[in-house]
Amino acid sequence: MAEDQATTGVSPFGGSPRPHRMRFEMRMLSLALFAGLPAVIVTVLLLWIGDYSSPTRWTLTFFVVALWLGAAFTLRSRLVYPLQTLSNLLGALREEDYSLRARDARTDDALGEVMLEVNALSDALRGQRLGTMEATALLRKVVEEIDVAVFSFDNEHRLRLMNRAGERLVGLPNERALGLTAAELGLGDCLAGESAKTLTRSFPGGSGRWDMRRSTFREGGMPHDLLVLTDLSRPLREEERQAWQRLIRVIGHELNNSLAPIKSMAGTLEMMLRRQPRPTDWEDDMRHGLEVIESRAAALSRFLDAYARLARLPKPKWQNVEAAELLRRVVELETRTAVTLTPGPVLTLRADPDQLEQLLINLLRNAVDATLQNGGRVSVSWARLHDQLEVCIQDEGPGLSNTSNLFVPFFTTKPTGSGIGLVLSRQIAEAHGGTLTLENRKDRAGCEARLRLPLQQPSIALEENAHDTIAP
Repeated sequence: MAEDQATTGVSPFGGSPRPHRMRFEMRMLSLALFAGLPAVIVTVLLLWIGDYSSPTRWTLTFFVVALWLGAAFTLRSRLVYPLQTLSNLLGALREEDYSLRARDARTDDALGEVMLEVNALSDALRGQRLGTMEATALLRKVVEEIDVAVFSFDNEHRLRLMNRAGERLVGLPNERALGLTAAELGLGDCLAGESAKTLTRSFPGGSGRWDMRRSTFREGGMPHDLLVLTDLSRPLREEERQAWQRLIRVIGHELNNSLAPIKSMAGTLEMMLRRQPRPTDWEDDMRHGLEVIESRAAALSRFLDAYARLARLPKPKWQNVEAAELLRRVVELETRTAVTLTPGPVLTLRADPDQLEQLLINLLRNAVDATLQNGGRVSVSWARLHDQLEVCIQDEGPGLSNTSNLFVPFFTTKPTGSGIGLVLSRQIAEAHGGTLTLENRKDRAGCEARLRLPLQQPSIALEENAHDTIAP
């Protein structure tokens, strides 16, 4: 193509034709001929002026001209051949053939350095191509194996790529589905509207709730849509099953702890009543046994009441709450030890003051319980973190030996604890769109509770999600 353009004088970049130019080979030959022409002319003149016979003159003239032409054509060949070799090498690189190598590649020669660099370029491109092929193969394998439906549509909403999960979802193999439109596959509404949302849909390969994510990329300069559909039903059912298993295990444990001594004591009292004659202190034994039964029944009742309170957390009643006033009131309620309240900025947030007060009382009570063991101190502070209120409650107690079960319902390290205080506190925080974390202090012994709450009332969707996550 370059040769045709040079011959016709058409510019490869468009525009008006360039003036006609001689080809490179002809230019090199012309230069070689012109370079030797003066010497040839002088030599021939000397031959014809000198005292030589006619046959000698013609023979020497033919020899000089032949030598001149041979040298010119040889020089042309020596210049053109390496360039043709270089052109072939670059053409092979363009065709992604990296097996060809240039000979005479060395550093002590100008042309050899060019060939050396071409070989180095070939090695680099070969390595990059190999890496790209391996990465592409790995990516394709991952996309094929993941349990997430992946689809790619072109600018006309026609399917160009689909993995195995996508085949199962639409109920069509790749060879039949490729080229169909999103509407024909039942995915037309997924390419319009929000790029991320949750769908409740039925497909040939399954039905339920789906998490939809859509993004845009370019291939060949044209926009394409990448659609990813994740089945939320199975993980939700698995989480629900695990939640019920944990619930049944906890309730079964508590029921056995209470019913076993009740059953044992009831059997003992029955045997005592059957004895004839009864012992003189049978009334005291009967009274003691009934007290044990009453105590265990009351403990079981408290357990059920605690669970009912945990499961029926009401929605927040939103009001304007002054952070300083709320924290001062909570600190004044603690009378077992002095609590240091560090003043912070004046902040007003939208929250339920009763629920927040219960949350903070639980956290402060836990901190004081920990410090009563070693006489440590408790401090409360608050600050503004972007658009959130951050409350920090620190104690100098022994710290936490196990932080993995802190928010597991009915798990407690206290002999008389119910195991719902922290769970209830976290649910209150999440119902307000906030977070609650509890961890050991890094600067010294003790524990640190951090409560973060948005200063503005969270959205309705956030409130509903917070209440949907409450244990059954």
